[in-house]
Parts: sequence; structure tokens; C-alpha cells
Amino acid sequence: MYNEKVMEVFRNPQHMGEVENYNAIGTVGNETCGDIMQITMRINEDDIIEDAKFKTFGCAAAVATSSTATGMIIGKSVDEALKLTNKEVVTELEGLPPQKIHCSVLAEDAIRVAIDDYRKRKNG
Repeated sequence: MYNEKVMEVFRNPQHMGEVENYNAIGTVGNETCGDIMQITMRINEDDIIEDAKFKTFGCAAAVATSSTATGMIIGKSVDEALKLTNKEVVTELEGLPPQKIHCSVLAEDAIRVAIDDYRKRKNG
């Protein structure tokens, strides 16, 4: 069902857990499949994402997309991270089964929710 790249990332995920002293958090879920994804970030005063980590309850695709998406935004500006699409995450993973594409959408959504949270905190 999953390609070798997805399975490798699932078996050895990066950026798991919660960022210490985070200033952005986004939690999203998919009622249909039961996946829940939370991303925390530490964003500096120049709006650069210094660190990002995830906690995911879900299938191999949910874990793989969480790991991949967080890795893709570290070091980027908030505006650059907002441009990340689920299609780019799927491409980085060399594809997902059609019925698992929603997992990559969750990753994109969690990043957006976390950045919204950061902006609310910052503008207070």
C-alpha cells in the first residue's frame, strides 16, 4: 500500500514531540479517519521558524506527512511556510495512496493553524 519512502519516514520519523518554549501550536483532526495532528513551533522575532515538532495519532501516512512537513518548514519564514502545499509534501514522500491524501492535507492545515496561533499571540 505504501511506497518505501513513506515506510522509511514512518519507521524513523524526525521532529517528533513538542517544541520546548513553543510560541505557536496547531491541532487539527479528521473525523472520517480519526487522525489527529498537532504541530508546535518556535518562531523568532524575524518570523523564521527555528524549530517545529509534531504529535500525531493516526496511520503511517499521517505520521510520515507530519514528519515530512515539519522538516520542510524549519528554517523558513512564516510566509514561506504558509505556501507549503499538501501536494509538495506528497511529492517529497514520492506519493501516497489516493485514500491517504487527506493526511497530507492535515499537515498543511496544522501548519496554518499554528501560524494563525503565532500571529494572534504576537499581535495580542
